[in-house]
Amino acid sequence: MNISTSFLVLALLAEIVGTIGGFGSSVFFVPLGNFYFDFYTVLGLTAVFHLSSNLSKIFLFKKGINKFLLLYIGVPSVLFVIIGGILSKLVESFWLEVSLGVFLVLLSLLFLIKTELVITPNKKNSIIGGSLSGFSAGLLGTGGAIRGLTMAAFNLEKSVFIATSAFIDLLIDATRTVVYYQNGYIQKEILIYIPFLLLIGLVGTFIGKKILHHIPQNKFKKISLIFIFIIGIITLGRLFIVSEMS
Repeated sequence: MNISTSFLVLALLAEIVGTIGGFGSSVFFVPLGNFYFDFYTVLGLTAVFHLSSNLSKIFLFKKGINKFLLLYIGVPSVLFVIIGGILSKLVESFWLEVSLGVFLVLLSLLFLIKTELVITPNKKNSIIGGSLSGFSAGLLGTGGAIRGLTMAAFNLEKSVFIATSAFIDLLIDATRTVVYYQNGYIQKEILIYIPFLLLIGLVGTFIGKKILHHIPQNKFKKISLIFIFIIGIITLGRLFIVSEMS
């Protein structure tokens, strides 16, 4: 199997932008990966890619992890990523991609229009946010933005926010990697990409951290949201063209 250099370059950009924007790389990596692989394969690659990415974030932003959020967001996330991962096998990939495209468009518009959107920081909302984030991660491959919105309510210091989010994401990815493997999403043919993605996860996170020192996160987040919106539109446009041709 030939390695796609352009795919690896886009994976690196997804990791850098995801780190700076605070949404995580999967919100970019999953829709971009769909241009190279089938949706189920991308889910498998995303889980493995994220394991390295989140280990890197925990190491590079190691300034404490919020135990409250780890419990009330992390535990529901892990439980619901299993449910989402199992359901992903029962839904046709075309409709999963449509759902992903709609999810990206609506999510980006929500953040762009409701710039002051705030969720009340309590146990109930933490559990709901964690559950939705985990379910979305298992079913569509990305759920970091939902978790980020929930965690933002607690006004954490930037390094604590990133480290806590990365630790929760690590638990989610470790869990869904097992589910995806059992679903048959991680094929031998794509294993050649894994060493490269593991390295990209480390390098991309490191570069993203360096850029964060020079660019305010809130300004870059707006740019990231515009990118997410465009990627969502492109995803839906590509699916429309494919359906018209078939």
